[in-house]
Amino acid sequence: MSFADTEVGDGRRTAGRTITDADLVNFAGVSGDFNHLHTDAERMQESEYGERIAHGALVFSIATGLLWQERAGGEGGSDVVAFYGVDSLRFRGPTFVGDTIHVETEVVELEERSDHPEAAGVVREGAEVVKQDGTVVLSCELLALVR
Repeated sequence: MSFADTEVGDGRRTAGRTITDADLVNFAGVSGDFNHLHTDAERMQESEYGERIAHGALVFSIATGLLWQERAGGEGGSDVVAFYGVDSLRFRGPTFVGDTIHVETEVVELEERSDHPEAAGVVREGAEVVKQDGTVVLSCELLALVR
């Protein structure tokens, strides 16, 4: 959707994506975050969680990928010029291997811009990452420069 076609209150919901053991292992390798919360199954059995949890940054990264896939229709055909930022990011609950997450958003603000040659404005969306049981595990506001 173009900036001109976007209205406050518009919402969307992405497809789901199941978190895998490979996700945790690969993200630890890429990020260098080998914290026992994500990598030590034996130690985590004795924790309050009872098992390893996904990296918060991994969950956020998957969420941005799901949003891009939904917005661009898998073909890169989007009016988004650039990811502009994230505000109020909160990790609200654990995500485990086997959980399926999706993202729900709502446009909360539109700001016209004349200082960027390719963008008409900034779209601010409230976003929640939701597990299969309805639990919100991450919330934030996402900003995008949009044509």
